[in-house]
Amino acid sequence: MPVTNGRGLERFIGFPYDLHRGDPLWVPQLRMDVRTLLTPGKNPFFEHAEAQYFLAVRDGRPVGRIAAIKNDAHNREHGDRVGFYGFFECVNEQAVANALFDAAARWLSDKDFRVMRGPMNPSVNDDCGLLVAGFDTPPTIMMPHNPPYYVALHQGYGFTKAKDLIAFASPEGDPPERITRAVNVIAQRKGITLRPLNMKRFKEEVELVKALYNQAWERNWGFVPLTNAEIDHLAKQLKPIVVPDLVCFAERKGQVIGFAVALPDFNVALKHNPSGRIWGIPKILWYARRIHRCRIPLLGTLKEYRGAGVDAMMYHWIWTKGAIHGYHWGEGGWILEDNAPMVNAALQLSFRPYKTYRVYDKPL
Repeated sequence: MPVTNGRGLERFIGFPYDLHRGDPLWVPQLRMDVRTLLTPGKNPFFEHAEAQYFLAVRDGRPVGRIAAIKNDAHNREHGDRVGFYGFFECVNEQAVANALFDAAARWLSDKDFRVMRGPMNPSVNDDCGLLVAGFDTPPTIMMPHNPPYYVALHQGYGFTKAKDLIAFASPEGDPPERITRAVNVIAQRKGITLRPLNMKRFKEEVELVKALYNQAWERNWGFVPLTNAEIDHLAKQLKPIVVPDLVCFAERKGQVIGFAVALPDFNVALKHNPSGRIWGIPKILWYARRIHRCRIPLLGTLKEYRGAGVDAMMYHWIWTKGAIHGYHWGEGGWILEDNAPMVNAALQLSFRPYKTYRVYDKPL
C-alpha cells in the first residue's frame, strides 16, 4: 500500500526498529533524522527528485517497506532512463519482497524508466548499496547494514549486480614509515601543504568544498553532482560532530587542490538508543565521548593532481591527527571496485577490504 499521510510515514519510519531489534549489529538512527531525510521541503534532494513510499502490511502489521525514487539529477548527468529504489526492509519471505519490488517497479515503469537500480537511500550521495560481505562487523556512520537474507531476496527477484562498493579497514598503529617518508618528499618536491578545517570560517570552508566536490568526483560511475543546497544541508547536519583536525585541505601556491573528510563514527553512540527516539539524546551524548573509530567518506583531488600522491598525504594527515585525538581505527570508503587508482592507494597504505556493498539493476 502506498504511504499517503503522516501516520503512514511514521509506520514506514518505525518498521526497521521492530524488525532489527534482535540484531546486535544494527544501529538505530535518530527517527527525527530519518524523517528529515524522507521529507520534501526538509531534504533539498527533493528539489530535483520525487519518491513514493510503500508499506507491505499483513494482519494490520507492517512486514516490509520500499521507496521508488525518480532522480532527475541522475538522468540529466547520465542521459539514461534509470529509476531507483531504496529504504528496502523486509521479513524473510520472498513473496513479501516480490510484492515490494513489484510496487516500486510499477511506479517507475509508469514514469517510463527502463531499469530499476538500488538500493539508494535515497541517492548515491547518501547511504547506498546492499551489504553482501562483511556481516560480522557493525556499520560505520552513514553506511547501511542489513541481514544476509536480503541478498537472497534480491537474487530471488532477478536482480543482477551493477557495481560493488568496497569499504576498507585501516591497520592498527602508526602509519608505515615508508608512507611518512614518501609524504614528506611529495610535500617538499611539489610544494603542497595541508591544513585543518577552520571552524571560525566554517561557511567559507563549505564554499571551498562546493567548488571542489563536483570537480573531484566527476565521471565516476553513478556520480550525481550535489547542489549547493544539498552541500549546505549536509554541512549543517555534520557541523556538530566534525573534528576540525580530521578535515584537511591540500593547497598549492595558495589554491586548494583537494580535501578529505573523516568523521567520528557516531554509530558507536547511536547504538545505545535502541528506540531512535529524541529522549535518548543525553545517553547518545554520554557515549559520544568514548568514540575511538572514524570513517573517511570523502577524499578527492582535482584531476591534474590525481596519482601525484596527494591522496596519500591526506590519508597520512588524518591517520596521525586522528591518533592524537584518540581515534585508533578508521574505515576508508566506499570506493568503487573498479576505481583502480583509489583501490591501489588504499592497499599501499595497508588498508584492507573488509566489507562489500552491491548496487543491483533489474530491467523494467
